[in-house]
Amino acid sequence: MLKLLISGACGKMGRALAACAEEKGDRVVCGVDANAKESGQGFPIYRSFSEVRECVDVIVDFSRPEALGALADFAERSNTPCVIATTGYDAVGEARLLALSMNVPVFYSANFSIGVNVLCALCRRAARALGDDFDIEILERHHRYKVDAPSGTALMIANNIASVLENEPEYVFDRTGKSAPRAKNEIGISSIRGGTIVGEHEVIFAGDKEVVEISHSAQDRSVFAAGALRAAGFLIGKEPGFYNMDSMLESLDL
Repeated sequence: MLKLLISGACGKMGRALAACAEEKGDRVVCGVDANAKESGQGFPIYRSFSEVRECVDVIVDFSRPEALGALADFAERSNTPCVIATTGYDAVGEARLLALSMNVPVFYSANFSIGVNVLCALCRRAARALGDDFDIEILERHHRYKVDAPSGTALMIANNIASVLENEPEYVFDRTGKSAPRAKNEIGISSIRGGTIVGEHEVIFAGDKEVVEISHSAQDRSVFAAGALRAAGFLIGKEPGFYNMDSMLESLDL
C-alpha cells in the first residue's frame, strides 16, 4: 500500500487520483492545494507545503507550474520521490525539475495514459518507416477549461517523432496569414478547446495517395490517475534520477 500526498488535490485530476487510489487499496495521507477548503475527501488538504507534517512514500502532482518551487523544496527536505503530471513548464521550471531529480527520484510525463505512451512508440516506428516522404500533422482536442495550448501531450508526441527523423523538424502552430506551401520539414500542431472533451490526440502521416492515422481518445480521467499510481509504485526504491513512461514500458519492446 502506497502512502500518497496529492499536490493539486482539489482539482479534477486530484479528485480522480484520490478515488483511483482508494479503489486500488492505496492511501492518500494528505493533499496540498492553494484553493484548499473543507475537502470532504477523507484526508486533510493544506494550502501550502509548509503545513505538511505527515510522512508519505510519494508525492503525485496534478497542479500548476507555479507550484513547483514549494513542492520541490518539500521533496528535497523530506527526501520524497515525486510523480510530476503537471504540464506547461517554462525553461526555468524544466531546470528546477532536473535539479530536483539529482536529489530524489522524479517521474515526469506529459500524459500518464498507458495508451498515449504506446501511441508515442507507434509514432516513432511510423516516422522511422515513412521518413521525409510523409507530411506529419498532430491534432489535439481538450475541454474548454484547459489553459495551455498546444497540450503537453501533443508536444510529447511531436518530440517523440522528431527524435527519429533525420532532419530536425519545425513545429508550426498557426498557419494564419501564411501564403506559402507547406515546408517539407514541418510538423503541424493544431489545438481545439470545447465542451468536456477529456483528451483526444490524432497523428496524421499524409503521403502521396495514402494517409496513415494513429489516434488515442481518453474517455475518463481515471486512465491518467491509474497511470500516475503505477508510476508512483515504480519509483519506490529507485535511486535519484529522471524517469519517464519509457522506463516502465521497456519490457514491451516498443
